[in-house]
Amino acid sequence: MIELKGISKIFKKAEAKKGKVYGIAPKISLKALDQVSFTCRPGRIYTLIGPNGAGKTTALRIIASMLKPSEGTVRVAGIDINKDARQARAKLGFLTGSTGLYDRLTPRETLKYFGALHMVDPKTIRSRMGDLIDRLAISEFADRRVGKLSTGQKQRVSIARTLMHDPEVIIFDEPTNGLDVLTSRTITEWIRECRNTGKTVIFSTHIMGEVSLLSDDLGIIHKGKLCYDGSFADFKARFGHHSLESAFISILEGAE
Repeated sequence: MIELKGISKIFKKAEAKKGKVYGIAPKISLKALDQVSFTCRPGRIYTLIGPNGAGKTTALRIIASMLKPSEGTVRVAGIDINKDARQARAKLGFLTGSTGLYDRLTPRETLKYFGALHMVDPKTIRSRMGDLIDRLAISEFADRRVGKLSTGQKQRVSIARTLMHDPEVIIFDEPTNGLDVLTSRTITEWIRECRNTGKTVIFSTHIMGEVSLLSDDLGIIHKGKLCYDGSFADFKARFGHHSLESAFISILEGAE
């Protein structure tokens, strides 16, 4: 389970000022998130959508303990990330549109490395690696260097890397961005399978077809504020006479 309560995030930055005195630049604050609260439950997919710059990725990075919130609490699998981020990360997998793999390693070496990094025992690493290589159709390029792989092949390896330690909670941050139809379908099938095996899944996308295909619950974020939080079934019932795009825009306009 993922629980966010009253999460705010303020970024502070210095702005160069013409003719600044004594080298002191004024500080400008950017509030990326403003009192955001929602819950993602096991066995359900919580889809987080919003315009570019709305705060989606900031929220996901806070959940993954990559960023610290300025205010509020986050619990991942019952663990407060402010108190024990390392233990929370052990329960979590994070997949983005950018694969973040080492070009000089092969997929097989990559999976061994990340399994060991998560302190998975060698026997389980071999078993899980073999299973993931087979099910994600990685075998034909499992011993080729990652730097030589296509974008779609790299993303398959990245999915396997994310799942090597069998995390309870999985974050998918626009994982199909820029991918071909077949690879995108592979990823959406895996997101659904994660849900069906009882994992907690939070999924960010800008592709409305994926929202309809995968969502159990839905959060809409705009200018750092959560302006819709509920089941996708309730959302469709409320806006049934609208297209998904029109309903989304209606929510955003109502939040202005």
